[in-house]
Amino acid sequence: MRYPSAQQPLAIKLINRLGRGLRAIGIAVPSLSPQSLLSKAKNQTGLNDFGDESFLPALNRLCQSLDREAKLSQIGRIAAQGMLIDNLKIRLQLTDYRKQRPEVAQKNIQRPLFVLGLPRTGTTILYELLAQDPAHRSPVSWEVSQPMPPAHQDTFSSDPRIAEVEKVLQKTEILAPGFKAIHEIGSQLPQECVAILASHFISDQYGATFFIPQYREWTSHQDMAKAYAWHYQFLQHLQVDYSKQRWVLKTPPHLAYLDAIVKQYPDAAIIQTHRDPMDVMGSISSLSCTLHSAFSDDIDPMEIAANEVTFFSGMLKAGMAQRDAMPDKDSRFFDVQFSDIITDPIAIIDNLYQHFGFDFSTEARQAMQHYLDHRPRDKHGTHQYTLEDFGLSRKAHNPLFQEYNQRYGF
Repeated sequence: MRYPSAQQPLAIKLINRLGRGLRAIGIAVPSLSPQSLLSKAKNQTGLNDFGDESFLPALNRLCQSLDREAKLSQIGRIAAQGMLIDNLKIRLQLTDYRKQRPEVAQKNIQRPLFVLGLPRTGTTILYELLAQDPAHRSPVSWEVSQPMPPAHQDTFSSDPRIAEVEKVLQKTEILAPGFKAIHEIGSQLPQECVAILASHFISDQYGATFFIPQYREWTSHQDMAKAYAWHYQFLQHLQVDYSKQRWVLKTPPHLAYLDAIVKQYPDAAIIQTHRDPMDVMGSISSLSCTLHSAFSDDIDPMEIAANEVTFFSGMLKAGMAQRDAMPDKDSRFFDVQFSDIITDPIAIIDNLYQHFGFDFSTEARQAMQHYLDHRPRDKHGTHQYTLEDFGLSRKAHNPLFQEYNQRYGF
């Protein structure tokens, strides 16, 4: 596999070539200095209050890694700056909106349902099916990307921001041809919580997008209490004009922060998906190389895969340790095998609803079946890869997952 893809447009390659020339003479533009980013966000919104500023150390660390580790192309540098400014603007806007509408802060989030587990273990299809339940509310891509003003129920499927965000998302396929065959994206699809946490700047939204292993390692040792407090505030904002019985939320990295989740959401119900880790590490590495190649011309598949194995094996260990320490773990968690999701996902959902005491209505069951019937797995093409493509092997890397494999029967 070649990274970046040979199908990447010539215009992109020319811009990146110009950027290499500038860097060769010591010019790196645009600036990724935190102070510059903060100033631009303030100037573009006319606002000054970011709220709780506990995000600043993470922003500083992230900018440092983007400059020193990510090997950004010129397009990558432009995209990184835009992503950071956009998330700073979201902080400013949501903080200001809470001042204008005090009722936002009064919104309660009860019994949220979290889906987590290694990527490529069925989390996405399970999440999307659960989102079909009329009793459930999942954050979707367009409202997380452009949360001002908060969505209204009566215009949720016709909001003009849907088309705007869709145009932005489709640029990912232009920059990284083949990405959609690995991971479908769309403005109206349920969005992962990494996108919500991105505006607190401790989020694997950045680690998945750019090659920044030192930032990833740093985030794994941080107290996430303030990050999940921001997560809660973001959901309050989203539901102020459109709420349902229960939030359904998803992202694999939640697994490393179970303690923080339960502290912020004491009644959270948690679904964990399971699959042999070495069945997914090739796919994860392929996804990361493809996405990184949208923003860097210097891609080392072996280095990226080694980082993914280290990161996700550490995540599993952290999740097991935190889960073991919870006295209510048997009632709080529901485990799902990937093979069962593929075989009969509706039966699995029926079982998990019974486990958590949720009502599995006829309407919800029918909506989920309809979604399954109209969701071909290879809609955007097939995803082909091998472990060997990334220097991975079961013999060399299975020991990193030994404890997890023993516990869950792999």
